Amino acid sequence: MKSDIILAGVGGQGILSIATIIGYAAVESGLYLKQAEVHGMSQRGGDVQSNLRISDKEIHSDLIPEGSADLILSVEPMESLRYLPLLSKDGWLVTNSTPFINITNYPDQEKIDKAINDLPNKIYLNADQIAKDLFNARGMNMVIAGAASVFIDIPFAKMEEGIKVIFGKKGESVVEKNLNCLRAGREYSEKNR
Repeated sequence: MKSDIILAGVGGQGILSIATIIGYAAVESGLYLKQAEVHGMSQRGGDVQSNLRISDKEIHSDLIPEGSADLILSVEPMESLRYLPLLSKDGWLVTNSTPFINITNYPDQEKIDKAINDLPNKIYLNADQIAKDLFNARGMNMVIAGAASVFIDIPFAKMEEGIKVIFGKKGESVVEKNLNCLRAGREYSEKNR
């Protein structure tokens, strides 16, 4: 078992929370884990990227070689395209369709949509809207994590457990809202892959 995952987004969108939850689930499942993060200018809305490698065998490098990622998990559509060279030919892209426009020359949304929709293996969903519909506007990242969970060989219950541990100090209401978002994302992928 091996999963090489690229997590991508913009500072403040919750990429590191996703990495923490997946990492927790992997370790609790008895798997090896290596992670490398590039924070960029995250406090200013810069790109944030993380290499997450999970395996049932020892992992020697924390960086994912070009063309070998099993999954790109992105909370921002333009950022997902930035890392496509790392995706394997059979890999999956799971990305939010809602742009985070933080630069004046942000590419045309139609071009981004076309580039993503032309990919053979993708889940392209409006995670922001799903989270809002669940009364958790800040839970978009958990929707994406849930959508990506279908492609990660870790028991889903361990990811749910990770949310309980990571968000537990914020209270039961926050935990339940994030669990609802995670489950909604997973349900979306199961229906649309």
